Amino acid sequence: MLAVAIVGVLIAVAVPAWDGWRDRMKTQKAQADITAVSVVIDAHYADNNTLPASLAAIGRANLRDPWGREYRYLPLNTPQNRGHARKDHSLVPLNTDYDLYSVGPDGGTASPLTARASRDDIIRANNGRFVGPAKLY
Repeated sequence: MLAVAIVGVLIAVAVPAWDGWRDRMKTQKAQADITAVSVVIDAHYADNNTLPASLAAIGRANLRDPWGREYRYLPLNTPQNRGHARKDHSLVPLNTDYDLYSVGPDGGTASPLTARASRDDIIRANNGRFVGPAKLY
């Protein structure tokens, strides 16, 4: 009986730790993907002096985040796209060149990072100088 109780306690401690580790690994994978795609977008810009219209234009149309969803990309080189840019807590756009992000584990998002649905998004901000969870920006 004591052995069963000890095993039960160990399982109760191990399962949340495993889930936390798995979530951190998915977040790190999304950050690495965003950084890698940013390098390709920047190389495309350097070669063509224009941003790609979509991720398909650089061969990344089928790239999925660790939660199975497509990465979101928005070039900010047109006035209509600038109005849809991601914004920080002061409602200032995060980037001046393009937005690239994952909607995170909950699959929800909103333009301002202060929205509850955006807090778990994995974002690129400051023109690539920050890549990570929106709640840390």
